[in-house]
Amino acid sequence: MSFYDKLKFNSDGLIPAIVQEQSTGRVLMMAWMNRVSLEKTLETGRTYFWSRSRKEFWMKGQSSGHIQTVKNISFDCDGDTLLIQVEQIGAACHEGYRSCFFRSVEGSGDRVTEESLATPEQIYGKK
Repeated sequence: MSFYDKLKFNSDGLIPAIVQEQSTGRVLMMAWMNRVSLEKTLETGRTYFWSRSRKEFWMKGQSSGHIQTVKNISFDCDGDTLLIQVEQIGAACHEGYRSCFFRSVEGSGDRVTEESLATPEQIYGKK
């Protein structure tokens, strides 16, 4: 039996993938994968995801250069979530932060909890 048979993709054929920096344990991001993007990730050692809004595959760092080198892929006991441990180059967040989880809730508001590495304009150029 292939490990794919143990995974529970949702009705859209997707499974959530939590991306964690292996060296620090910091959660960097969450994105969606389908079987093809998972296969491509395993084949290349780089993270590939499925964009629900754009309806297309994308490789993390394809346009920014902020790539993720895969170190380990595991899945939870229910088979409905992936954990991908990576070596992250640059910002994981498209807003220029190391992690997409750069805000903390405080009362009814929030605050930024880390320094930005770059602005989106610096990463992607003028829009």
